[in-house]
Amino acid sequence: MLAAALIVFREVLEAGLIVGVVLAATEGVAGRGRWIAGGVAAGVVGAGLVALFAQQLSELFQGSGQAVFNAAVLIAAVLMLSWHILWMSRHAREMVRDFNALGGRIRSGDSTLLAMATVVAVAVLREGSEVVLFLFGIAASGGADPVAMLGGGLLGVGGGAVISLAIYRGLLAIPTGRLFAVTNGLVALLAAGMAAQAAVYLVQANLIPSLGDQVWDTSWLLRDDGLIGRALHALVGYSDRPMGVQLATWFVVLAVLIALGRHIGSAPRERRLPT
Repeated sequence: MLAAALIVFREVLEAGLIVGVVLAATEGVAGRGRWIAGGVAAGVVGAGLVALFAQQLSELFQGSGQAVFNAAVLIAAVLMLSWHILWMSRHAREMVRDFNALGGRIRSGDSTLLAMATVVAVAVLREGSEVVLFLFGIAASGGADPVAMLGGGLLGVGGGAVISLAIYRGLLAIPTGRLFAVTNGLVALLAAGMAAQAAVYLVQANLIPSLGDQVWDTSWLLRDDGLIGRALHALVGYSDRPMGVQLATWFVVLAVLIALGRHIGSAPRERRLPT
C-alpha cells in the first residue's frame, strides 16, 4: 500500500503542478474548466493506451520508440505553451481591464484553451502511463494485495491533488495586475523545461549529440528523483546531472519565448474608431 501511495502521489503531484499553473494562467478565459477537464480526460485515456502498447512502442525506431514518443509529446507541449505565451502577451492588458471593470471574461480564448488543454493532456498522459506501468509491475510481482494497492493509489491521488490545489490557490492570491505576468513566466519556464527533457530523450534515441554527458553534479545538494527535485523538474526542468544539450535547449527556448513575448506585448495596437 505504501509503495503504491508514494508512486501515485509523486506522479499526480507532477501532473497536478502543471495543471495548477495552467488553470492560473487561463484565469478569466471563458470555458477553461471544460477545456482543462477534457485535457485531463484525454490524458487518462492516452495513458491507458500507452501503457497497454508499451512493449510495441519501445520496439520502434530500433528499440528507441519510447524515447522518440516521449520527445514528440514534449515538443508538442512546448509548441502549445509557446502559443499560450504569445496569446497572453497580446491579451493580458485587456483581461486585466475586464477583471477590474465588471469581472467580465475574454471570449476570444478558444485557441489558447485548446493549446493549454493539450498541455494538460500531455502531462496526464506522461505521468499517468508511468503510474499504470509501476502499479502493474507491483501487481505482477505478486507482493501486493489488490485492495491495499487500490487504497494506496487513492491516497496518493488525494495527497497530490491537495498540494496541487494549494499551489493553484496560492497563485490566485497574487493581485490580478501581476497574475498574468507571473503565470506567463511560469509557463515559459515550464516550456523550457519540457524542451530540455525532450532533448534528453532525443539523445537517448541517438538522434542528437549530448554536448557533454554531465555538465555538473548537484545530487549532493538536491536529487532530481526526490520529492522537491521532482517538483522542480516538472515546473522548471531541474536536473541534478544535466547534459550540455539539455542546458543549451533550456536557455535558448526560454530566451526566445521572453523575447517574443516582450515584442508582441509592446507592439502598438490598432485603434478602433468610436461608434
